[in-house]
Amino acid sequence: MGPGFRRDDVLLWLVMRDEKVPAVYILASRRHGTLYIGVTSDLCSRIAAHKNRSIAGFTKKYGVDLLVRYEYLGSMEEAIRREKQLKEWRRGWKIELIEKLNPIWRDLFEDLCGPQYLPVIPAQAGTH
Repeated sequence: MGPGFRRDDVLLWLVMRDEKVPAVYILASRRHGTLYIGVTSDLCSRIAAHKNRSIAGFTKKYGVDLLVRYEYLGSMEEAIRREKQLKEWRRGWKIELIEKLNPIWRDLFEDLCGPQYLPVIPAQAGTH
């Protein structure tokens, strides 16, 4: 444990990482780039799927896969309400929310989920 982390913080992180806990998340294509807001009960698996491009749709089409903000909530109903609330916000408010805790728009995925969730990038045809 590094400085600034209490034992309870580390234990909570381990539980949140491995358990099904409702969460709202914000992905970005790059700093101040395209944003996507989603909800899930398995944050690490969902973000890994976005990074693997295995979820068809907006994030795959626009290359939106940097986890720049997430919030755990007490129930899926709360998470869905929060997701809807954030989706209604102006873009500037979303950027302020992200930069409050992540001013350089660092990808939070590996720190949150650990290396076991790193995406497997398929090899390009014709490469060895």
